[in-house]
Amino acid sequence: MTWKAQPLCDGEAEGEVLRLDAPISFWGGIDPQTARVTLAGHPQFGTSIADKILVVPELIGSSSSSAVLLELIYQGRAPSALILGARDAILPVGVLVAEQMGWSTLPVLQLPEAPFATDQKLRIAKGGTISAA
Repeated sequence: MTWKAQPLCDGEAEGEVLRLDAPISFWGGIDPQTARVTLAGHPQFGTSIADKILVVPELIGSSSSSAVLLELIYQGRAPSALILGARDAILPVGVLVAEQMGWSTLPVLQLPEAPFATDQKLRIAKGGTISAA
Protein backbone atom coordinates (compact mmCIF):
# COMPACT_ATOMS: atom_id res chain seq x y z
CA MET A 1 0.00 0.00 0.00
CA THR A 2 1.24 3.51 -0.79
CA TRP A 3 0.21 7.05 0.12
CA LYS A 4 1.01 10.32 -1.62
CA ALA A 5 1.96 13.18 0.69
CA GLN A 6 2.80 16.79 -0.12
CA PRO A 7 6.55 17.33 0.34
CA LEU A 8 7.37 20.51 2.25
CA CYS A 9 11.06 19.46 2.26
CA ASP A 10 11.73 16.64 -0.15
CA GLY A 11 13.88 13.65 0.69
CA GLU A 12 14.11 9.97 1.46
CA ALA A 13 13.84 8.09 4.74
CA GLU A 14 13.08 4.70 6.16
CA GLY A 15 12.30 3.64 9.70
CA GLU A 16 9.81 3.15 12.47
CA VAL A 17 6.94 5.49 13.14
CA LEU A 18 6.41 7.38 16.36
CA ARG A 19 2.92 8.84 16.26
CA LEU A 20 2.25 11.65 18.71
CA ASP A 21 -1.15 11.32 20.36
CA ALA A 22 -1.47 14.99 21.38
CA PRO A 23 -0.43 18.34 19.89
CA ILE A 24 3.11 19.53 20.57
CA SER A 25 5.44 22.45 20.03
CA PHE A 26 9.09 21.61 19.50
CA TRP A 27 9.89 24.75 21.52
CA GLY A 28 9.39 23.64 25.13
CA GLY A 29 7.99 20.26 24.14
CA ILE A 30 11.13 18.53 22.80
CA ASP A 31 14.51 18.64 24.52
CA PRO A 32 17.06 19.56 21.81
CA GLN A 33 19.87 17.81 23.72
CA THR A 34 18.15 14.45 24.29
CA ALA A 35 15.39 14.46 21.62
CA ARG A 36 12.90 13.41 24.28
CA VAL A 37 9.34 14.70 24.64
CA THR A 38 9.41 16.99 27.68
CA LEU A 39 5.94 18.52 27.56
CA ALA A 40 4.37 17.71 30.92
CA GLY A 41 1.27 15.57 30.59
CA HIS A 42 1.95 14.63 26.96
CA PRO A 43 1.09 10.95 26.24
CA GLN A 44 4.59 10.37 24.83
CA PHE A 45 6.39 12.20 27.68
CA GLY A 46 9.96 10.88 27.95
CA THR A 47 9.93 9.17 24.53
CA SER A 48 12.79 9.90 22.14
CA ILE A 49 11.95 11.18 18.65
CA ALA A 50 15.49 10.56 17.38
CA ASP A 51 15.67 8.47 14.21
CA LYS A 52 11.89 7.99 14.10
CA ILE A 53 9.48 8.85 11.33
CA LEU A 54 7.60 11.30 13.50
CA VAL A 55 3.89 11.61 12.74
CA VAL A 56 2.52 14.85 14.18
CA PRO A 57 -1.21 15.20 13.50
CA GLU A 58 -1.31 18.64 15.17
CA LEU A 59 1.39 21.15 16.08
CA ILE A 60 1.28 23.90 18.66
CA GLY A 61 2.96 26.76 16.89
CA SER A 62 6.10 28.52 17.98
CA SER A 63 8.49 30.27 15.65
CA SER A 64 11.34 28.91 17.77
CA SER A 65 10.44 25.31 16.84
CA SER A 66 12.62 25.58 13.73
CA ALA A 67 15.62 26.36 15.97
CA VAL A 68 14.91 23.28 18.09
CA LEU A 69 14.71 21.10 14.97
CA LEU A 70 17.95 22.65 13.68
CA GLU A 71 19.66 21.84 16.99
CA LEU A 72 18.38 18.25 16.81
CA ILE A 73 19.82 17.95 13.29
CA TYR A 74 23.16 19.41 14.44
CA GLN A 75 23.30 17.04 17.43
CA GLY A 76 22.47 14.00 15.23
CA ARG A 77 19.27 13.39 17.19
CA ALA A 78 16.64 14.52 14.68
CA PRO A 79 13.77 12.37 13.50
CA SER A 80 14.47 10.61 10.20
CA ALA A 81 11.33 12.28 8.76
CA LEU A 82 8.33 14.37 9.77
CA ILE A 83 4.80 13.66 8.59
CA LEU A 84 2.58 16.58 9.56
CA GLY A 85 -1.21 16.59 9.59
CA ALA A 86 -1.32 20.22 8.47
CA ARG A 87 0.93 22.46 6.41
CA ASP A 88 3.55 24.18 8.55
CA ALA A 89 6.00 26.94 7.63
CA ILE A 90 8.09 26.83 10.82
CA LEU A 91 9.66 23.34 11.03
CA PRO A 92 10.75 23.27 7.37
CA VAL A 93 12.81 26.41 8.04
CA GLY A 94 15.03 24.36 10.38
CA VAL A 95 15.56 21.80 7.62
CA LEU A 96 16.32 24.49 5.03
CA VAL A 97 18.88 26.14 7.31
CA ALA A 98 20.53 22.76 7.95
CA GLU A 99 20.76 22.23 4.21
CA GLN A 100 22.39 25.66 3.77
CA MET A 101 24.88 24.76 6.51
CA GLY A 102 25.77 21.56 4.65
CA TRP A 103 24.31 19.35 7.37
CA SER A 104 22.08 16.32 6.89
CA THR A 105 18.42 16.99 6.26
CA LEU A 106 15.16 15.11 6.55
CA PRO A 107 11.96 14.98 4.57
CA VAL A 108 9.02 16.96 5.90
CA LEU A 109 5.69 15.89 4.44
CA GLN A 110 2.10 16.98 4.87
CA LEU A 111 -0.55 14.27 4.91
CA PRO A 112 -3.88 15.06 6.58
CA GLU A 113 -5.25 12.19 8.64
CA ALA A 114 -2.11 10.07 8.21
CA PRO A 115 -3.12 6.51 9.10
CA PHE A 116 0.26 5.43 10.51
CA ALA A 117 0.75 3.86 13.94
CA THR A 118 3.69 3.79 16.31
CA ASP A 119 6.22 1.04 15.47
CA GLN A 120 4.93 0.69 11.90
CA LYS A 121 7.82 0.58 9.41
CA LEU A 122 7.67 3.03 6.51
CA ARG A 123 9.73 4.09 3.51
CA ILE A 124 9.57 7.62 2.13
CA ALA A 125 10.68 8.30 -1.44
CA LYS A 126 11.44 11.64 -3.06
CA GLY A 127 8.28 13.29 -4.29
CA GLY A 128 6.31 12.35 -1.17
CA THR A 129 5.44 8.71 -1.80
CA ILE A 130 5.12 6.74 1.42
CA SER A 131 5.01 2.95 1.48
CA ALA A 132 5.07 0.18 4.07
CA ALA A 133 8.62 -1.08 4.50
